[in-house]
Amino acid sequence: MLDDGFHVYDTTLRDGAQQEGLNLSVADKLVIARHLDDLGVGFIEGGWPGANPKDTDFFRRARTELDLKHAQLTAFGATRRAGVQAADDPLVAALRDSGAPVVTLVAKSHDRHVELALRTTLEENLAMIRDTVSHLRAEGRRVFLDAEHFFDGYKANRPYALEVVRTAAEAGADVIALCDTNGGMLPDELAEVVATVVEMGARVGIHCHDDSGCAVANSLAAVTAGASHVQGCANGYGERSGNANLFTVVGNLQLKRGMRVVTDDQLAEMTRIAHAVSEVTNVTPGSQQPYVGLSAFAHKAGLHASAVKVDPDLYQHIDPAAVGNDMRMLVSSMAGRASVELKGRELGYDLSGDTAKRVVGRVKDLEAQGYTFEAADASFELLLREELTGVRQRHFEVESWRAIVERRPDGSMVSEATVKLHAKGERIVATGEGNGPVNALDTALRIALERLYPELARLELVDYKVRILEGSHGTGARTRVLIESSNGRGEWGTVGVEDNVIAASWQALEEAVTYCLLHAGYDPA
Repeated sequence: MLDDGFHVYDTTLRDGAQQEGLNLSVADKLVIARHLDDLGVGFIEGGWPGANPKDTDFFRRARTELDLKHAQLTAFGATRRAGVQAADDPLVAALRDSGAPVVTLVAKSHDRHVELALRTTLEENLAMIRDTVSHLRAEGRRVFLDAEHFFDGYKANRPYALEVVRTAAEAGADVIALCDTNGGMLPDELAEVVATVVEMGARVGIHCHDDSGCAVANSLAAVTAGASHVQGCANGYGERSGNANLFTVVGNLQLKRGMRVVTDDQLAEMTRIAHAVSEVTNVTPGSQQPYVGLSAFAHKAGLHASAVKVDPDLYQHIDPAAVGNDMRMLVSSMAGRASVELKGRELGYDLSGDTAKRVVGRVKDLEAQGYTFEAADASFELLLREELTGVRQRHFEVESWRAIVERRPDGSMVSEATVKLHAKGERIVATGEGNGPVNALDTALRIALERLYPELARLELVDYKVRILEGSHGTGARTRVLIESSNGRGEWGTVGVEDNVIAASWQALEEAVTYCLLHAGYDPA
């Protein structure tokens, strides 16, 4: 946390974890917390201790396993129950016992929610807020208050919604975060409400959901209107349409508004952190996510590439390096000479003279047949090498291959593949088994070559995608296979296109192995 003048508050571990299909273990939450601390956020909301065993265990383990360098850990919970003193409420006790220096309380600020959801009176709800905030302050905790459904409540009963803010502030709440819980506000109307609350003298925060697609815009509008505390989730996680994407909010505040909310070095880690969190949550990262997405600075159209070749700023709103991302040139049938030259330069090749023109023509011919090179950089590099040298890069010659699938009497399925090839003057025959024909071919190919090329022991197939290109031909349709491979140090994509899915897979596998060997320093045969 740079200072206490402006708060960046992350709620991934609590509100973000409510996303459908997202289930975080305690170990997951500890890892994510460390990544968020690397970003330099001021507060990390760890969960709701006392409400479920997992969150209680998280705070217990955090005391000894989390060494936060920038952020303060925050415990989330509700105000005391109606008719019970805060000092006697077991859930309030769990907040005290969590060890967190900061507590964020959620309180109803919409009169209908008080009467229908809490089933108490408006007066008792204010007493619950006053009593709980005062009690936790007396226990030495810093207290923030999330005014739930604030904007809907403001529309329905403005005096009461404002009274909730006044009561919390007078009781000692340091921040009152106004929550667009249903996510239905638009920036102009939200900013007007926030400005009104700021005039009351309380420190105002903002917490937005994205149901109308405006969570980030609403968060920025609130800051412009005077909010000095902004909440969000990594990668926009959250229930329904998600929460304000904290990475987009931080990027916009720092790079567009000139607010120093994290250090420049921390901002440069944002792309890495976004993808690291995606790995932990097992949620595929959004490729078009602003700032940190794989495609955020990717250029495909030839017109764009020509301009970028002259000056990258012509089609990029910031320098990608500021957020740890990279400009990428996509090679496709839309590409022109400039696209290919830039992509070649990116890969370390000088495509001067007629080479770029030949490559463009070949790419367009291949894509007309069903190939795609946007997600197959390795296949494109092999194509470039062939055009530059006039020779297809090969470390082995394939004599034949076959794959069979056997259903055994016990109902189990096993695939077996045999490959026959020539490498370094030897004829090699190898057989491998797998859970499918492609896996079996992959195993057999590496068994055949690992003795001669030990680097292949590190090779791993990490993703496999199949697309039918001509649906009118049914099971005989032309098929495209994309394979993502890794050697533990990097990842690369290869593509194969054939009428037969196994043949297309073999083509992509063969290129994946060839690319691996080239970059390991092995000369082609």
